[in-house]
Amino acid sequence: MNLFKRTFTPEQVVIFEFLKSNKLFSKLSEADLDMFLPYMHLRQYKQSEVIFFRNDPAQALYIVKEGKISIEIDVRDKFEPLSQVGKAGSFGNSALLLYTKRTYNAFVQSPFAQIYVIPQVNIQQIFERKPAIQAKMMEALAENYHDIFQMLLRSYRTTQGFLELTDVFKDMSYGT
Repeated sequence: MNLFKRTFTPEQVVIFEFLKSNKLFSKLSEADLDMFLPYMHLRQYKQSEVIFFRNDPAQALYIVKEGKISIEIDVRDKFEPLSQVGKAGSFGNSALLLYTKRTYNAFVQSPFAQIYVIPQVNIQQIFERKPAIQAKMMEALAENYHDIFQMLLRSYRTTQGFLELTDVFKDMSYGT
C-alpha cells in the first residue's frame, strides 16, 4: 500500500470515470484528470440553442453530460446534419490545437442539455505544466482524425465518388 498516493472523493471518481469514457481522456490517470476538474464549467442549454458556428475561434472543448448535440455544416443557405453527440461525447475538439477555428456548427438537438465546457486557455496551461498529458490527448485526437479519414475513404469507395457526408459520420463515436 502506498501511503503517499492521493485519494479522491467518490464524486471525483464518478467524474473521472465519466471523462475516461471519452476517447480524448481515456489514456489519462486519475491524477491527470484531476487537473481538469477546476476548469470544467457545467452549462445548461435549451433545444435549438447555438453552441458555436463554423469559423468561430475554437476557444473551448465541450463534453456532453446530458442531452444530444447536432453537428451540422452549412451549405449555401441551409444547415445539413452530419452527426449527433451524446453522453460523454466531446465536440469542439479543435480547441486542443492553438489558433484554430470551428469547422462545423453545433446546436442543441434535445429539449435540454448539460455540457461541460473547458476553456482552451486552461487546457493549454495544463499542457504546459504536464507535457505527458498533452502527448496522450494529442495521440487520442490524431486517432480520432485518422478514424474520420478512414470513414471518408470507405464511404467514397463504396459510393463510387457520390458520397453523402451523413453516411461518412454515421459510425463516428462521439458518445453514447
